[in-house]
Amino acid sequence: MAYPQLTDKPGALETAAAIRAGKLSPHEAVDAAITRIEHFDATVNALAVPDFERAYETAKAMEKSPPAAEGAPDFQPLYGVPMTVKESFDVEGLQSCWGHQRLTDYIAPRDSELVRKLKAAGAIIIGKTNVPVDLSDWQSFNPVYGRTTNPHNPERSPGGSSGGSAAAVASGMVPCEYGTDIGGSVRVPAHFCGIWGHKTSWGLISKRGHDHPMMAKRKDFVAGHDGALSIAGPLARNPADLAVLTEIGASLPLRRSKKRLRECRLLALTEYPGSPVDASVAEPTEAALARLERGGLTIDRSSDRVPDLAQQQADYLRMLNIAMARGAPSPDGKRATATDWFDLLDAQAAREFEWEQLFKTYDFVLAPPAPVLAIPHLDGSVFNSTLNINGEDLPAGPGLAWAGLATFPNLPSTVLPIGSGTYLGAKLPCGMQVVGPRWSDLDCIAAAEAIGKILHG
Repeated sequence: MAYPQLTDKPGALETAAAIRAGKLSPHEAVDAAITRIEHFDATVNALAVPDFERAYETAKAMEKSPPAAEGAPDFQPLYGVPMTVKESFDVEGLQSCWGHQRLTDYIAPRDSELVRKLKAAGAIIIGKTNVPVDLSDWQSFNPVYGRTTNPHNPERSPGGSSGGSAAAVASGMVPCEYGTDIGGSVRVPAHFCGIWGHKTSWGLISKRGHDHPMMAKRKDFVAGHDGALSIAGPLARNPADLAVLTEIGASLPLRRSKKRLRECRLLALTEYPGSPVDASVAEPTEAALARLERGGLTIDRSSDRVPDLAQQQADYLRMLNIAMARGAPSPDGKRATATDWFDLLDAQAAREFEWEQLFKTYDFVLAPPAPVLAIPHLDGSVFNSTLNINGEDLPAGPGLAWAGLATFPNLPSTVLPIGSGTYLGAKLPCGMQVVGPRWSDLDCIAAAEAIGKILHG
């Protein structure tokens, strides 16, 4: 099955299979990825921190012994696969500055927990990809690494904060990546760049070693927990790669449902109070839903089980802002109190319960990942500006509602490409997110795969 994307380069599992079959060596796979980076990155600027020399050394060392066979205890599903990770993940010996010039002296002393797992699975890390300052925008530019462009249209953003991640995958530089998501930072880049992305259930994948360098530089700093709302999640060009990357990173076993998509009951949420969707997203979304219904799926458009979305958005934005600022005063000078934080935790728990009740009726919720397609480049943050929605410039903050839909109640969500739309005069990719119960990560990916087969098969 073909998905609408820029490149026909093989995915992660396909590359690993070719290496195990002797059709390709790890060194050749790494060399091909670096060649693609050297060809495309002058325009795209996805790669922030290259690590080519060590990647070559790792690949050559791998070739000294044959890979373990599938099913063996030491089998490595990503054997010899070159990949990148988001700049904010620690990779031993590499810079991590989160886009800050003043923090470029921080060199990670060890691999993050996720990078360690990826290497143990056979992946070869060839570098780290670009981000916005402090991972806080739907663009990926900063004074250290410059601006990443969308491979579909260099005048548009690839999204953020995992924009370099998505651009590297979409352009074929690497077959897969790992990013993070608190405000749609995996899902929005996947949506903007026409690839697959998965927001994992909160707590599923350790983010130890994904720490702000200002904190990590402190001699007394010990990373001990994941931050509120934020997750690590993979990006890829197909669902099989997305699933294996999720399993590799997972800190606990994930269940798989044997229920077929045609046996599932689906709820489509295409309207969110206070967050209108542009026609460039609404039209391909409606076309996809209509095709799914023609394919035999049952899709409801409303339910009295849906939580109070307006209240959820208000609570999500408050928690998001406090978490991103680590409790520092807001622009109006007010600082959240411990009581404020505990009230938000109570509200989050209440929403988690309400979504749990909804998923007793529905298997999955389908929704847009964002209210617009890839936006034109801005000199400042998107969230200090506006989004053009149906010809009207509206504050960008409410657009986060579509990310918060799954983020605030800690749910998994898979984004798949569903087609394209025309936004501000440019034809661009459009995605859809498939949200499921907490810990149903592999089921969300499988459902998205089945949806993709109906739409593009």
